[in-house]
Amino acid sequence: MNDLTFESFGLATPILGALKATGFIKPTPIQAGAIPHGLAGRDVLGIAQTGTGKTAAFALPMLNAMATEKLHNRRFSTRALVLAPTRELAVQIEQEIRKFGAGLGLRTVLVVGGVGRFGQVQRMARGADIVVGCPGRVVDLMNTRELIIDQCQFFVLDEADRMLDLGFMPDIRKVVAALPQRRQSALFSATMPAEIAKLANGLLREPVRVEIAAVASTPARIEQSVYFAESAEKRTLLVNLLQQPDFAKTIVFTRTKRGADRVAAMLNAARIPAAAMHGNLSQGQRQRALEAFKSGEVRALVATDLAARGIDVSGVSHVINFELPNEPESYVHRIGRTARNGADGMAVAFCDATELAYLNQIEKLTGVRLRVAGGERPRQALPPRKPQRHPDMQVRKIKPRRPPYQEKRKVA
Repeated sequence: MNDLTFESFGLATPILGALKATGFIKPTPIQAGAIPHGLAGRDVLGIAQTGTGKTAAFALPMLNAMATEKLHNRRFSTRALVLAPTRELAVQIEQEIRKFGAGLGLRTVLVVGGVGRFGQVQRMARGADIVVGCPGRVVDLMNTRELIIDQCQFFVLDEADRMLDLGFMPDIRKVVAALPQRRQSALFSATMPAEIAKLANGLLREPVRVEIAAVASTPARIEQSVYFAESAEKRTLLVNLLQQPDFAKTIVFTRTKRGADRVAAMLNAARIPAAAMHGNLSQGQRQRALEAFKSGEVRALVATDLAARGIDVSGVSHVINFELPNEPESYVHRIGRTARNGADGMAVAFCDATELAYLNQIEKLTGVRLRVAGGERPRQALPPRKPQRHPDMQVRKIKPRRPPYQEKRKVA
């Protein structure tokens, strides 16, 4: 498998040219395992972490089929539908598909929420070869017949376990019910909980299972370390680290949206260009923050777990867990933003006594004991802090409202 090249798959010449232009030389393990089956028309069940090259694994067979079979697009219809859990991931997938199919003259349409639907409806009016979107907006356009999928030849569900976490299963079932029976499908997920396995059984026909890595495993090229510090010391520690030239392009993770805003503001005040990225921002604000980080305009992207999965930014040197996640799997996805495409990376965790239980769960899941880079490991874990009320806030008890008076009816 190490000797495989993209040329050995027999891909169309325009696709090979696009791959070469974008720097794709040798297929990753998930690509080597999934692409041949996709080219053969088989359904694929892919289990792999983010950052393993899944987009090319499902996009290249789809594009190759379209390169050899030119069809006229019906109004509001599409030949292929790709669903992603977040707007950022959908944008990234659509951009990658455009790159891979640059010489094929195909129409791709992005269908996501957070922005006006008018422009998306206008683009769908001409029909599309490939639609990439999020479940909510896709179902919205399906309900108004401004997206028709009854002749869809290809269907891809990416980050299926994340879809489950975000509560998208009802929308996904609506989409699957509207798809034609004769189609080629692929489902990719980092984990395989029972509900996703059930969904895969109903969605895929005799699929080929391609499993690359379990979610518990962290990339071997990531050097992991931890600083033990009290909560009040974390900000000073973060500034000191980011002032070092080695921290050239860093993603900083917080647990809350407000925390991301506060940390980004603190870094900018310390003259470290930073931008926040979380779910309370509009799609335009989130995209501008991501583009500024990609271009190097800002050195630090401060994000919630929204950015932990599926966002592919090349050259991320460090990932800093300013606050440890309360789910150990989220740690694996967070640090997977670095050491991508064969590069090395560093993951740094900040841990206070209230987060020691989270750290223990992470080390148990991954089987890796993080190297202590500073401070001393607390002997005893403290319970998580309760949110502190501002001293100026006054608590006012609200009496329950009485139901409206109703006159008793006289019984004759």
